[in-house]
Amino acid sequence: MLTRRDFVQAAGIGAAGALTSMIGARGREHAVWSLLEPTLHAVEPGIICLASNENPVGPGKTVLDAVRTAFGPTGAQPGRYSGAASALTEEIAKQFKVKTENVVLGCGSTQILRSATHLFTAKDKPLVGTIPTYEECAGYASMMGHPVTGVALDSEFRIDLDKMANAAKGAGLIFYCNPNNPTATYVGARATREFIARVNRESPDTTILVDEAYFDYVTDPDHDTHVPIAIENPRVLVARTFSKAYGMAGLRMGYAIGHPDTIKKMAEWDGGGGAGSLNVLALHAGIAAIGQPPDFTANERARNTAVRDFTMKWFADRGMKPTNAQANFMFVNIGRPVKEFREACKAKGVLVARDFPPFEKTHCRLSFGTMEEMQKAVAVFGEVLGKKVTARAA
Repeated sequence: MLTRRDFVQAAGIGAAGALTSMIGARGREHAVWSLLEPTLHAVEPGIICLASNENPVGPGKTVLDAVRTAFGPTGAQPGRYSGAASALTEEIAKQFKVKTENVVLGCGSTQILRSATHLFTAKDKPLVGTIPTYEECAGYASMMGHPVTGVALDSEFRIDLDKMANAAKGAGLIFYCNPNNPTATYVGARATREFIARVNRESPDTTILVDEAYFDYVTDPDHDTHVPIAIENPRVLVARTFSKAYGMAGLRMGYAIGHPDTIKKMAEWDGGGGAGSLNVLALHAGIAAIGQPPDFTANERARNTAVRDFTMKWFADRGMKPTNAQANFMFVNIGRPVKEFREACKAKGVLVARDFPPFEKTHCRLSFGTMEEMQKAVAVFGEVLGKKVTARAA
């Protein structure tokens, strides 16, 4: 059995800028998980935060206006419990062309991941996940005394589907983070569908939690959501969040889509489908966000893609190989311990991510900021790493 430690060590209220900073929650993920930076001042002038996989431009005017309205006397009345959860559930169902009984809300995707781990793992039903991946499920399983099985990534830092399927036999839950955090790599939709079918055949009692947190950033042409499978298959659950492309990390809003029986279990465990843990401002922001035209996420993906390509090329030109990033962050081989790189960058006003064992001696995760932020950041990276453009790249 792997403990969480083993798992990660083995293989209206003011100016728009102030409101955006609150909703975007710059730097929070880094602080909560790593404990390496107990106090981060990511919103202070001059600090560039590339540590938390956030949308650096925030949620946009539509969402900000909805939050301001909710604060007002004719709005949502924050002093009272809200009935807006059902409205948000309906909007999500409409967006995905499913029924409301296929949707459950959560306080960020964190609540969704914890609930699924609680429901589908046990002392004799392990959690299976890659090493490394987002640690929420592994940490919660270990806290409950449920075993965790770590599966190494393949040579390209992607999920190794054969190893994962073999490890899944007899497991309670597979955490399938795709694109994967921290590696930013993606497994195509066709291969994922084949993997799900294989697990269903070989381990029919195993539930597969597909985390699509970074879905809106993928540019791989073999890209599709697995919601259609989830609504028909009680052993598949898809988790989504408003924290990434929608820019609402600080508001803590997530949801899951699945078969009515699976969603009912989640809702019963959460005591009302997560609605009781959600604040009224987040609910109204979520309604506004999900109702935006598709070009909102398309524009955010295009912005991120330009920044991604610029940053990846900067590293590749200097002989440092990044993974094939399909998210709003990258995982790159800087050829030295991340701790010393992180501390040197911090001294120059740039915050990068925590260690991700077993690659903490070589690879760093870097979130993508705005283009202006990344142009400033790579200048710092050049000073810290002492890397120049290679002859071949030139």
